[in-house]
Amino acid sequence: MTGMTTDAADLRELTVGTGAGGEQLGADMVLNIGPQHPSTHGVLRLKLVLDGERVVAAEPVVGYMHRGAEKLFEVRDYRQIIVLANRHDWLSAFSNELGVVLAVERLMGMEVPERATWLRMALAELNRVLNHLMFLGSYPLEIGAITPVFYAFRERETLQAVMEEVSGGRIHYMFNRVGGLKEEVPAGWTRRARAAIGEVRRRMPDLDNLIRRNEIFLARTVGVGVLTAADAAAFGASGPVARASGLDLDLRRDEPYLAYDQLDVPVVTKTAGDCHARFEVLLDQVYASLDLAEQCLDRVDRLTGPVNTRLPKVVKAPEGHTYAWTENPLGINGYYLVSRGEKTPWRLKLRTASYANVQALATLLPGCLVPDLIAILGSMFFVVGDIDK
Repeated sequence: MTGMTTDAADLRELTVGTGAGGEQLGADMVLNIGPQHPSTHGVLRLKLVLDGERVVAAEPVVGYMHRGAEKLFEVRDYRQIIVLANRHDWLSAFSNELGVVLAVERLMGMEVPERATWLRMALAELNRVLNHLMFLGSYPLEIGAITPVFYAFRERETLQAVMEEVSGGRIHYMFNRVGGLKEEVPAGWTRRARAAIGEVRRRMPDLDNLIRRNEIFLARTVGVGVLTAADAAAFGASGPVARASGLDLDLRRDEPYLAYDQLDVPVVTKTAGDCHARFEVLLDQVYASLDLAEQCLDRVDRLTGPVNTRLPKVVKAPEGHTYAWTENPLGINGYYLVSRGEKTPWRLKLRTASYANVQALATLLPGCLVPDLIAILGSMFFVVGDIDK
């Protein structure tokens, strides 16, 4: 066709998918995984260049599920943005809303009642366990193991009942408020929460023993999808994904917020950096978070007083900017808040864990085989809403 040029790379590219026809021997195959693939935790597209069954290059293509959360924050007041904040990572709702209120409270110079602080920590750790249990059940399911998801959801339901009793929500809790929590917990709730934690701790070996040393699971995950510590740091990876590669970083210990400086926070790390190491970090972190939640509940029982601060009818943050970051279940979440002294933020920028973690796929996938693709993809533990925020 006149007026068009074609370079050598275009001649050697064979796009495979709906509507692609013909065969070209010796051509690189470009394969699209998604954006509706069932094993991508949402609407993610991977553009892969294949040489036979080996991945030569990989490009994560994001944005298919764009939520526009950051722009919506700018036209909602500080009470309303909480309901939006707990939805970008729908498995970490409590932790998401916590980060937003911490940023607002820091800008306002507000001190939160001590009882609210310890309740926030207890609920954040329970939310962390709920998040991890979802991946501990769904990841083996993606590579062919059906049974673990039933055990994982049994434990999730035990803890969900506790979270639902205190907040009224099962997924989107909406329990944080600027200045504390929505309301006092029901009478006897800490005792029931402690009983639920004990029950989950006793039954976790059912899931642990089933999958951690399973021969088939080991064959699919050990030595597969190795992310080095240097690459993890270069891509800004954090949370279980980074700690499985040997990056010993946890904000609860290293940059304490709330009252984490009063606790001895165990940080689970591995050095292998492969799919199995990432799974093991998630599994071991469940035990650690159950212990932390129990310690927080013990402290709550010794404290009296309010769980929130009286606020004016219209909450306005003073002019200025601040940055708050939290150790969310999937990694570090940052909240950059800019205020011009009005009841809505002028800007609230989210730095989400999933967005940074998924970038590493561009380095992880080249060199792997197509059958290992889903094993690697699932082990990066991301939620697409957290990427397409």
